[in-house]
Amino acid sequence: SALLAKRRDISVLSHGENQGYGGALVSAFEYAIKNDFDVLVTIDCDGQHEPQRIPDFVEACLQLNVDIVSGSRYLEEFAGDSSAPEQRRRVNQIITAELNERLGLRLTDAFCGFKAYRVSQLKKLNISETGYAMPLELWVHVAHAGLQVVERPVPRIYLDNTRSFGGELDDMSVRLDYYHLVINRALDAVDTSAGKCGVGCGGVRNKPE
Repeated sequence: SALLAKRRDISVLSHGENQGYGGALVSAFEYAIKNDFDVLVTIDCDGQHEPQRIPDFVEACLQLNVDIVSGSRYLEEFAGDSSAPEQRRRVNQIITAELNERLGLRLTDAFCGFKAYRVSQLKKLNISETGYAMPLELWVHVAHAGLQVVERPVPRIYLDNTRSFGGELDDMSVRLDYYHLVINRALDAVDTSAGKCGVGCGGVRNKPE
């Protein structure tokens, strides 16, 4: 990242103070919209995602006529896949199943940060959550806006199984309570007259057609 930041054709967005995981993504959304980009790709900075797969995500977003291409670490198995930390795997299963049930989605990985977004559709997402639960608020607004989503398999890479969320969020029950709070708050914020549980889902394809 430090080497890339020195290139003149790359812009670096910085926050004077830590705005959180969600806050960083919202800033990226706003920058992409302001500059009229076609596609925005997001990857996490902890080494979990392989940048060489970015062109595949961009191509899928444009060629498959979808609004979001979302990575999934559980859609397919790759040689050399890491074993997910048990607590994180379980939380992912619980929350992904809940989102599928409440929103009418067919996700296999609600938390994967590797995504490609059609920027013209980002304007429909009213995201306010700045913490780790931002993806959950995002899925509620994606379903409410009726956006089309396709999942693409990505390797499951965990370089540090001891990485902490920080503070009380390291407790699984506290983290689940926080995630449920964010989901419920997002559902309350959308139009309760549209679709199942207040949303209308555009649909998820687990494999490109």
